[in-house]
Amino acid sequence: MRNIKLTIRYDGSRYAGWQFQKNALAIQEVIQRAIKKITGRSINLTGSGRTDAGVHAEAQVANFKTRSKIPLKNLRMALNSALPKDIVIINIEEAGPKFNSQRSARSKLYRYTIYNNDFIDPFMRRYAAKCFFKLNIAAMRKAAGYLTGRHDFTSFRTWGGEEKDSIRKIEYIKIAKSKDVVYIYIKANGFLYNMARSVVGTLVEVGRGKFRIEQVKEILSKKDRKCCGPTMPAKGLCLVKVFY
Repeated sequence: MRNIKLTIRYDGSRYAGWQFQKNALAIQEVIQRAIKKITGRSINLTGSGRTDAGVHAEAQVANFKTRSKIPLKNLRMALNSALPKDIVIINIEEAGPKFNSQRSARSKLYRYTIYNNDFIDPFMRRYAAKCFFKLNIAAMRKAAGYLTGRHDFTSFRTWGGEEKDSIRKIEYIKIAKSKDVVYIYIKANGFLYNMARSVVGTLVEVGRGKFRIEQVKEILSKKDRKCCGPTMPAKGLCLVKVFY
């Protein structure tokens, strides 16, 4: 039995997220159907984690087990021919028998993109959120310092996820700006449901002057979702890398 590891890039705009759903089209389902078409067998595709509806990925990782003997290069080419153009297998390899893309993951890096002007570039409209308010990047960076480290992120989760506890460790938050575009990178050992988008929403509130810098520390301690900033639109979020 072979354990095949896929690295997948996708535009999540027209999908209901990664995870299979009964009444909506998910990326997991689309790839599973393509694998069955090529190998002739149904498989269970395990992803490194769920990405929500509208969220994108530069390098999502998934694995499946198969008895197919198709060479890896041929399998990747066949999959990319069978998949829609907004989903691409960028790498394929054989992993060890114990590798599990979800349980073996050590941390993940997400990037959130904001177009900071009173209009949005039409070429970025599907991949960036719009923010009319002029953002104070220096203040956002200082506020982000309160979120790094190991904390209870209850205030930044939307209830409805499958997580058993709310303790996570954010390794770093980096904020960069290039002309009108703000990029927020968040690397953590795991993310709660909507955590990344809620963290960004809170930092945006600091950047526009609605929250004080020190208020972010208070939001953490209160463990109340009503205290933090808004959940930013899904289209601005992208899974950049999964670390093993």
